[in-house]
Amino acid sequence: MLFKVGVLRRVRRWILTIFPTAAIFLLWDYYAVTRGHWKFDSTQVVGIFGPAGIPLEELLFFIIVPLAGLMTIEAVRKRKPSWKFGDEQ
Repeated sequence: MLFKVGVLRRVRRWILTIFPTAAIFLLWDYYAVTRGHWKFDSTQVVGIFGPAGIPLEELLFFIIVPLAGLMTIEAVRKRKPSWKFGDEQ
């Protein structure tokens, strides 16, 4: 909000950035849990589970952390407008 970078207004960009990565890691979680490689301790999660038994915290992690990364990149670009990357080169 301090830099007013408008990341949340660019819904298409952040969905295209976050969704593929989140999908891969959520599938990885699902595979690992169903194969018994790891589990989510029921005493350490809220108790709300999404598809495939993935806890809400894990789902939110794969959305919030990349979103924070996008916000950081956009804040740096606000301070350095000459810095081009990705779809803007």
